[in-house]
Amino acid sequence: MKRRNFIQSGLVAAPFVMGGVGKLNIKTENAKHNFKMKYAPHLGMFKNHAGDDPVDQINFMAEMGFRAFEDNGMANRSIDDQKRIGEALAKNGMDMGVFVAHKIYWKEPNLANGNKEKRDEFLQSIKDSVEVAKRVNAKWMTVVPGHLDLRKEMGYQTQNVVDSLKMACEILEPHNLTMVLEPLNFRDHPGLFLTKAAQGFEICSSVGSPSCKILFDIYHQQITEGNLIPNIEAAWDEIAYFQIGDNPGRKEPTTGEINYKNVFKFIHDKGFDGILGMEHGNFNKGKEGEEQLIKAYVTSDDF
Repeated sequence: MKRRNFIQSGLVAAPFVMGGVGKLNIKTENAKHNFKMKYAPHLGMFKNHAGDDPVDQINFMAEMGFRAFEDNGMANRSIDDQKRIGEALAKNGMDMGVFVAHKIYWKEPNLANGNKEKRDEFLQSIKDSVEVAKRVNAKWMTVVPGHLDLRKEMGYQTQNVVDSLKMACEILEPHNLTMVLEPLNFRDHPGLFLTKAAQGFEICSSVGSPSCKILFDIYHQQITEGNLIPNIEAAWDEIAYFQIGDNPGRKEPTTGEINYKNVFKFIHDKGFDGILGMEHGNFNKGKEGEEQLIKAYVTSDDF
């Protein structure tokens, strides 16, 4: 692993030009950035500097100043790997972000149609996810209610989803865990039940539990409805987690049309102290792309 080379590299402190970032001079002795918020990288984002081992990657993230980490696939990792990751996060003082709690039905309804077998499958996954959360000290897990049932009116579908989520909350509440519902965009994921922040707000309000909140994915919501800051404001009381990705391209901030500096400032000024998951790819490849990604976050966090 070559973290030391990266920390000592002149590229860290040098001005650069990338996308909409412009010139930046990072004044630091050890390349550890003092981010205002808990941006959470994922595995693979810095593999060119840190190598393939998850623990080495987490150590590198911490060295760069990131205070959180997320991993959609955590539930599918071995118990040994989950424990190693949990220990590495604890050692570095990092928070664990979301992992996906269950099988997502992309092409057929599961929760929306009220099917008992699929509901039971979902609830068993929630029970299993409690154990995963304990191993990595997670507080949040992602839930996607699945595909629409085109043979049912929306009101009936909504009630079916609410009923399932209330049952899931009974499992999660004793452990102080929260499932965050993620509205997804119609372009990348056509036909899904949950698509908009207002819909998520309605569902979470109906469930009425601290264990059921919204994951506001800024990339998805820019595509679906835009109007980001007013929609975040309107849904604020039910939002527990954010995810990041610029549009178009789903890469780091400054590579697309979203003014992330303004969005981050708004979220920060609202008093948000949770996690913002970096659920996007790297705009450029290799070590240079990883360095530019970090600098993009330094720029966007400078408000």
